[in-house]
Amino acid sequence: MGLKANGCDFRKFVNYEDSDDLYLYEVGRNKCTPLYSYEHLVKNRIIIHIIKKGKGILRINNKQYDIHKDQIFLIPENYRCFYQADKDDPWEYIWFIIGGPKIPLMLKEAGLTPEHPVYTPISDSRVITELALDTLKNYKRQYYCIGNLYRICDYMIENSSRKEEITVSNSLRYVKNAISYIQLKYSEPVKIEQVASALGLNRSYLTRLFKDATGYSLQEYLLTYRMKMAIKLLADKSLSVAEIAKNVGYNDTFTFSKAFKRHYGKAPSDYRSVEIKVSTGTITNV
Repeated sequence: MGLKANGCDFRKFVNYEDSDDLYLYEVGRNKCTPLYSYEHLVKNRIIIHIIKKGKGILRINNKQYDIHKDQIFLIPENYRCFYQADKDDPWEYIWFIIGGPKIPLMLKEAGLTPEHPVYTPISDSRVITELALDTLKNYKRQYYCIGNLYRICDYMIENSSRKEEITVSNSLRYVKNAISYIQLKYSEPVKIEQVASALGLNRSYLTRLFKDATGYSLQEYLLTYRMKMAIKLLADKSLSVAEIAKNVGYNDTFTFSKAFKRHYGKAPSDYRSVEIKVSTGTITNV
């Protein structure tokens, strides 16, 4: 059984962040009562609502949108939004709280942005709804859920009613190529200037494009990616912290350990020690 809370008939906090591009933090379903409303101001997260039945309204950016079955609406990060179920035909929706550097890019390709927060498919919307329900059913399976979210995004991109209006601009291609370059070269002592040079761009120009598209600075993304890779390597007890530092692009252990502690709140050796104790059952509820 799911967790019932705050009017929700199903809600699970999952915190899946192993993927490099797409994170899933929460899944839920709500069969709303008439005029049920909610107001959001979400920091560093994005929420999408998939309307299974009924209708309602969304208010964002001083605009109101009438939303109905088979549509999807977006709650962007750092935007204040209000939404409310219809009085006579209240909606039932599935929601995902998501994040990651490529999520804004994927949603933008589908035509879903803060300026256009409502998505309407041109083909059978049941594909999206069925994938969403399947994700709820299998919420304990991290990679299965992430895979379904990729499928949902792919279907949205291919079946957007705004597809003819949208062209993948050069700036978006630059951002994607920058992400690919970092994921390929993170284990080397790569600098932001090298990323920009590899793409044939000025550093400040690429930095601005990247921040506008993803919400991350290039340096933040490079650091975050390296730290994620370091966490995976720490699970291998045969690797020393010094070896891990080199494997994620740091020339010296001190600089790596300092960056790791600033990012996670503890030194790599302390993090590894806690993880070992948790895995052996020595510590619980950490």
